[in-house]
Amino acid sequence: MPAEPPRLTTAEVAQRLGVRPATVYAYVSRGLLSSHRNGQGKGSLFDRDEVDTFLSARKQPLLPGIQTGITLIQGGRLQYRGHDAIQLASVASFEEVVHLLWTGTRDYVPLPADETQRRLAEAVIGPLPAIARHTDRLRVAVAALAAADPLRFDTSPAAVTATARTLLGTMVATLPLAGRATSAGSIAERLWPRLTAGEPTPKEHSLLDAALILLADHDIAASTLAARVAASTRANPYAVVGAGLAALDGPLHGAASSLAHPLLAESMSRPDPIGTIADQLRSGEPVPGFGHRLYPDGDPRATALFEMLGDTRAREAAERLVDIMRTRSGLRPNVDLALAALCMEHGMPAEAGETIFAVARTAGWIAHALEEYGDRPLRFRPSGEYSVPRSR
Repeated sequence: MPAEPPRLTTAEVAQRLGVRPATVYAYVSRGLLSSHRNGQGKGSLFDRDEVDTFLSARKQPLLPGIQTGITLIQGGRLQYRGHDAIQLASVASFEEVVHLLWTGTRDYVPLPADETQRRLAEAVIGPLPAIARHTDRLRVAVAALAAADPLRFDTSPAAVTATARTLLGTMVATLPLAGRATSAGSIAERLWPRLTAGEPTPKEHSLLDAALILLADHDIAASTLAARVAASTRANPYAVVGAGLAALDGPLHGAASSLAHPLLAESMSRPDPIGTIADQLRSGEPVPGFGHRLYPDGDPRATALFEMLGDTRAREAAERLVDIMRTRSGLRPNVDLALAALCMEHGMPAEAGETIFAVARTAGWIAHALEEYGDRPLRFRPSGEYSVPRSR
């Protein structure tokens, strides 16, 4: 008799597929995998060959390859158009990096707000409830600004960059004030009083500038893919930014720093941060602000921001968490923890990190849209794998 094929336990299948055991059971209920009871009638067993076939099918690319000359992440380094992003964060302005991402040339070009657009956006977002976050307001404002621009479907490079410059400036000007307003200056100088009432110094403006630069783009992240798919349909630049903002809204993407913020705040209020991490682990959720699959040796953006923060209470609290996580699990901090520390140190609310992320990444979405407008339209058309429960 031929030997039975080797079988795997539920835990082994979950590890092999990189999912939770509950997800394995969901695959079984949908008929995507078949299971067998073990000899004792307890637990489930799975055919190794079937699991491997399922895994191979999941690994097949569903989207066309995206050729991009914008961002390179390699060997623990982040580069924009061949320039080291960490170095740019210490010597350049956000405006310079925006121009670099959009045109390939580093030059300072202002990002002005349009007063007519600002008044329209404020009128539209005014009725929103007080609990609306900054990114909620930005999504509504961007949609309203699109409706008011009859020439928005001009996707020539000159038209897109002109539209996007004013859009970025107006997005910032639309946000409610927390401190004393300034209508002139850089994006960082205009954004600061909308994040905190604290009076900034030139050093703090430079810190916010650096954060914007480090978050401006990150290759084909989830929100960037959404933006490129929209651009491939020849959606206008406002719609591209709207698509990016929609994907950014998830707690696993742009809102991740807002989850790290309360973790950091709690650790600062307790004598031993181990309890903070233990409570998070007990909830069954990963500890926010740690780990990044593209940076197994540590996120260079986090390292850069922490260094720029200097010797502050928030950085000290973050480093206590970092020491514990590195010792226990080997996980290193990512930019979300550093962004949360920046916000906490300067009296910014938890959502401020998401706001910084959204303003910064708008520059990257437009850069990718410019590439996509120059490529074949409607090239993103994956096919679904239709499945129905198998008959019992």
